Amino acid sequence: MSRPSRPDRAGFHRFATIQTRWEDNDVYGHVNNVVYYSFFDTAVNRYLIEAGALDIEAGAVIGLVVETQCRYHAPLAFPDVLDVGIRVARIGTSSVRYEVGVFRQGGEDAAAADGHFVHVYVDRNTRRPVPLPAALRAALDAIHV
Repeated sequence: MSRPSRPDRAGFHRFATIQTRWEDNDVYGHVNNVVYYSFFDTAVNRYLIEAGALDIEAGAVIGLVVETQCRYHAPLAFPDVLDVGIRVARIGTSSVRYEVGVFRQGGEDAAAADGHFVHVYVDRNTRRPVPLPAALRAALDAIHV
């Protein structure tokens, strides 16, 4: 099996800066694998909130994660500061596939980790899929590749 290539920083146009925490390290001295999914969620949701496309407290539409994947290329550890890049790979009627690259801040161009997750947007109350609202679609179009 060939090793997947490491995404390049230039492939992402929107970044969230995230400071690792002491508790992110595991007994092996690096950021534990489960923490990367928190980085993904934080970067995407921060972007959507800042773009005015997501109201986490009262919005009628919410995104539920239905699929995730992460590939690890190089270890990260506290006190690394990260640039987490996001882009949209696919926009459906009610779903979105986000791609994410995690980069150590300080000039590293190759991702330490990369992955994706899929949100299905649903009515907050019924949890049934709904078409993407216009503000959300506009925010997604802005980072669609």
